[in-house]
Amino acid sequence: MVSRDSYNVFIAVYMMASRRHGTIYIGVTSHLPSRIAKHREGRIPGFTEKYGVKRLVWYEPHERMTNAIQREKSLKKYPREWKINLIELDNPHWDDLYPALVGMHRQTLSE
Repeated sequence: MVSRDSYNVFIAVYMMASRRHGTIYIGVTSHLPSRIAKHREGRIPGFTEKYGVKRLVWYEPHERMTNAIQREKSLKKYPREWKINLIELDNPHWDDLYPALVGMHRQTLSE
């Protein structure tokens, strides 16, 4: 279930990558579509901009931000191979999930 309310909340932990098996970034947000758009456009200075990390390869919706933050912290402690396995469990080719996410999100908002 995707977390959202009248304020358009979409709480999620996410992983982005520069390419398949490339640089991985883990983040947490209360509005996944807009956060990913900002990363892709280079509007968030720092790690993702510096290393060209623009591909959304994995995300996990959460009902509460506290749970999402806890999950993000634990994922950051995982060995790299575990992160790769988590991505490849649902996204074996490391496809960019952003286009489908935006399409799904727009459809849900219009309902």
